[in-house]
Amino acid sequence: MNYEKDQLKKQLDIIYNAYNKKEYIHPDPLEFLDNYPDLKDREIAALIASSLAYGRVDQILKHVRLVFAIMHSSVNKDFFCQSNKFSLHSYIVETSEADIVKNFKRFKYRFTNGEHIASFLVGIKSVVKEYASLKSFFFNGMTPKDETIIPALTHFVKRIKESGNCGNLAPDPEKGSACKRNALFLRWMVRKDEVDPGGWDQVSPAILIVPLDTHMHHVGSLLGFTKRKQADMRTALEITDGFRQISPDDPVKYDFCLTRFGIHPEMDFRDLETIINIES
Repeated sequence: MNYEKDQLKKQLDIIYNAYNKKEYIHPDPLEFLDNYPDLKDREIAALIASSLAYGRVDQILKHVRLVFAIMHSSVNKDFFCQSNKFSLHSYIVETSEADIVKNFKRFKYRFTNGEHIASFLVGIKSVVKEYASLKSFFFNGMTPKDETIIPALTHFVKRIKESGNCGNLAPDPEKGSACKRNALFLRWMVRKDEVDPGGWDQVSPAILIVPLDTHMHHVGSLLGFTKRKQADMRTALEITDGFRQISPDDPVKYDFCLTRFGIHPEMDFRDLETIINIES
């Protein structure tokens, strides 16, 4: 069912104001980002956490935590920031490729094994050693004519994958995948509000794409933004365009609060249907 823009925006803003709050983040891999106030650390944490964001949320959190624990336990005091907090950036830059491979040799999470995560981290290492940060490299791949984030994301992913076999950790937008986890990473790093920490202020939120998972696909269908059944990039773009009619400068604004329904233990998707007056 379609709604007039003004009415739908009013309903979405009610949901945003009520649920786009830190208290609703858990359980979500986004929660790890608060541990890294330095942007160079936070962007690495975000890329790792988002890339492992598939499967059951409790297992996602467990294995993201494990990756950080392995990195933390394999370093010496020289790798700590002045605040005495562990620096992911320092680990990536200072740890040899051979040691990264060794550190993660026994890692296993569903389709991701030690080779995949080590290759992924080595890819990050290659980027930050040359460009100092993921942000600098990503922005280097953008042009003023880009209508969406896809060209820069494609450039970014290809460079990460040059390091070796990353498994499913670096999906390629050119292959038609919705790239939900990459879109999630970019939402975290580009947008800034009570939930998304931001930091990549050179990238406009206007060109972001919704992280298309089962929950957002359902929302997009209910709102009449798409009729497609396949959760691919085309569907993600259709749903993004629907939200862009409501929020041209920030089409991903409502992603977190809408997808909490069905994920957060105290929020049921039927409640969302009731709030926006959609009959199931």
